[in-house]
Amino acid sequence: MKDVFGWIDGFINFERGQTSKSFRLDRTELLARLAGNPELSYPTIHVAGSKGKGSTTTMIASVLDAAGMKTGLYVSPHIVDYRERVGLWNGPFSEEIYEAAGDELKAILDQALSPGHFMPGDEEPTFFELMTMLFFLSCRRAGCVAAAVETGMGGRLDSTNIVMPLASVITPIELEHTEYLGNTIAAIAGEKAGIIKQGRPLILAPQKEEALAVFKARARETGSLVRYLPEQTSITRVGVDRDGTAARIEFTDRKLYSRPLDLRLRLVGEIQASNAALAALAVRVAFPDIPDAAVIAGLERATLPARFERVSDRPLVIVDGAHTEASAKLAANTFTTLYGEGGLLLFGCALGKDVAAMARILAPNFSRVIVTKPGDFKKSIPEEAFRAFSAYHDHVELIENTTKAVEYAFGIALGQNLPLLVTGSFYLAALARKNHL
Repeated sequence: MKDVFGWIDGFINFERGQTSKSFRLDRTELLARLAGNPELSYPTIHVAGSKGKGSTTTMIASVLDAAGMKTGLYVSPHIVDYRERVGLWNGPFSEEIYEAAGDELKAILDQALSPGHFMPGDEEPTFFELMTMLFFLSCRRAGCVAAAVETGMGGRLDSTNIVMPLASVITPIELEHTEYLGNTIAAIAGEKAGIIKQGRPLILAPQKEEALAVFKARARETGSLVRYLPEQTSITRVGVDRDGTAARIEFTDRKLYSRPLDLRLRLVGEIQASNAALAALAVRVAFPDIPDAAVIAGLERATLPARFERVSDRPLVIVDGAHTEASAKLAANTFTTLYGEGGLLLFGCALGKDVAAMARILAPNFSRVIVTKPGDFKKSIPEEAFRAFSAYHDHVELIENTTKAVEYAFGIALGQNLPLLVTGSFYLAALARKNHL
């Protein structure tokens, strides 16, 4: 198969209109069973949450690799290329691996759809289900000895949830994907809690009280030891500049880490110090023999596109995938701290996001706001975003065509020497990054 990603892209997926009824695990379970359960061929760490899960998953994979373990990394969405989703911590698998795994996946799907078999839901598998299976198959073929796996949406019915991880990790929970996951923090936490497995430890980021109660209750049901980050670590000496983040992380359990970790991260933002602490805690719980030096080296070299990433110096352009209230606040605070107030904002978000909350947080920090669609991959209502920002700002423009909006924003930033923040969606960040790197 010469282009497995092109083949998978031909399948209808949730982002393009399937209903919440399409969320189910049994299709993935069938494919995995027919493939000999490749997801069980190597130990995994499984990560869910609303914000920071991509950075945390990447940090975990980087640490495992620094410890000498060939490690697969599964994250989403991709920014430039599908291979960012399915690969090793520091790059793609070989083309031979993708082709062989793709041929194997197609044969498995043909078998699942053949007479005598019944595909659950009487539907073809989704884009994400097939991408997930491609990752598991590729890891097995490549001889990976570990994998760091990020959920796509939710957790309980996410297709990655067929793994049996050494540890489950949950990053902070916010209102997101409310049309699928529920419209309360507790409901969304209930979906994320689905990744907690019987007897497997839970590594938990700081949470709102209603989410924390859900996770603790689920952990009691499954007999899972909870390592709650605020109780396990002290994060001090945090410093953020244009090139990265410094922090000292101390652990209350000296059996895990006897000495503080003094870090200089390449990822920018205070939240990255917390993500690093979460990743360090997870890898030491899952793999107790990993040396401190590998943990430090792995955390410090980890990078991920569109996480407060500077993609241009002239004009000065930062792209960030913030799409929740808290992540928008972090992006705005970091941007204004490093580049000052009065810059230019290009914003676009998908349907189901709390655009009013993001507008309230972002608008006052910028001299001009341009609202657009976050591309065509996900549904969006840019008029709603325009109205939300107009309630807090007098200089808001709506340009629905994403490519034109990006070009227009870059032109203003260059002509008026204004720093530009592109945010609200990873898809918008990807388009801006792809067109102007």
